[in-house]
Amino acid sequence: MVMSYLITFAFLAILGSLAAALYFMMKDGTHGKAKTSHMARALAFRVGFSVLLFVCILLAWKLGYIQPTGLPQAR
Repeated sequence: MVMSYLITFAFLAILGSLAAALYFMMKDGTHGKAKTSHMARALAFRVGFSVLLFVCILLAWKLGYIQPTGLPQAR
């Protein structure tokens, strides 16, 4: 049960970071303001959250917290 909350939180963090990057892309550099590196930072966080999610899923699988439930393999 905890794993589903962790995965949901990670997906929300990834989507939130992507939305922040979109916001900074649209707003930075307008009205005579200088461009900032906020968009690049938001995208870097998104990549970090994605890698962290992948590592957590692999670790949970190795420790037995989650089990794969795919299609049965043909013999």
